[in-house]
Amino acid sequence: MNKQSDLAGPGISTYEEVAKILPRDYESLLTPKETMQALFGVKHYIEENLCKELNLMMVQVPLIVDRDSGVNDMLDRDGSRTPVEFPCGLGLEKRLNAQVVQAATKWKRMALKTFGLEVGEGLCTDMKAIRKDYFLDHDHSAYVDQWDWEKAIRADQRNLDYLTETVRRIWKVLTGAEEFAQDMFPQLKNPRYPSLPKELTFIHAEDILEMYPDLPRKQRETRLIRECPAVFIYGIGWPLADGYPHELRAADYDDWVTETESKDGRPMHGLNGDILVYNHVTGRRHELTSMGVRVTPETLLQQLEMSGQMELVDQPYHQAILNDQIPLSIGGGIGQSRVFMLLLRKAHLGEVGVTIWPKELKDICAERNIHVLQ
Repeated sequence: MNKQSDLAGPGISTYEEVAKILPRDYESLLTPKETMQALFGVKHYIEENLCKELNLMMVQVPLIVDRDSGVNDMLDRDGSRTPVEFPCGLGLEKRLNAQVVQAATKWKRMALKTFGLEVGEGLCTDMKAIRKDYFLDHDHSAYVDQWDWEKAIRADQRNLDYLTETVRRIWKVLTGAEEFAQDMFPQLKNPRYPSLPKELTFIHAEDILEMYPDLPRKQRETRLIRECPAVFIYGIGWPLADGYPHELRAADYDDWVTETESKDGRPMHGLNGDILVYNHVTGRRHELTSMGVRVTPETLLQQLEMSGQMELVDQPYHQAILNDQIPLSIGGGIGQSRVFMLLLRKAHLGEVGVTIWPKELKDICAERNIHVLQ
């Protein structure tokens, strides 16, 4: 895969490749019944402790939104992943143009104002979504569940130090959840699958490119996490030295243009990033969360212009940012099934969530003793 095609979207992209990477000596450490017990225990633990660490409250979140509101998450900036859309409202002269959410990223920031949350307060959601344009493999599904969270901040907190401290608090919750799961079911503490390190490695996307200049992004990440099994990568979205961003990011939520400075004084860009870990079951990179400080009026306009999406500025969500009608914030989405898959030592998302999978994939899983839920 070259650098251009590597930007096209997530997933392995062929089932021949999926067949190569899924483990052949797999045996689940938990029965289906134990899996559900552990899953809901971990879910409760993370929701409770994420709210404590970041001062969040649980709130309701939409499954469908109005297309014309501009609130739906477009996930990237190349238009390759579009939401499920349908008319609704029987009896209306003009039916509503409804979209199933792909994530609640933009809705959350507006919800800070809706729920009257002040600086230092935030919200957390049990978000469900559909992403129909994913390639369906071992860790990408059409059905998505996330802890989508958002927190109001001050202008002077829009910096890498505040982002880093927030990431460390989230990592504390995730490692605590792993210990919680292993206390519930001691067989999860298995020498084949080492526990997560207590500390993350923080690194900028520019640094990773310097380390592996000829490799596409996913291969750079794979090489990195073999050396550092848990990392947070700063600066995702800004064009790097080779002309490509580390990964495409939507232009209207994470701030990926703000100038920053590395610890050794080099100029960098971006107030966002991802947590990636090494998955010892699959032997592959495993993304857990994407997050960042959100755009200001100035950085929103800059990012829309850079991505060729200035036509979006008249949408209500974008106008709310441009007119300072909603708080400055930081936020992210933590993949629930991704976390469950990792902490419960599963080889496939289908072991922790119920959705649809193609026959090709189910056949590959059956050959490898991977039993997906149906």
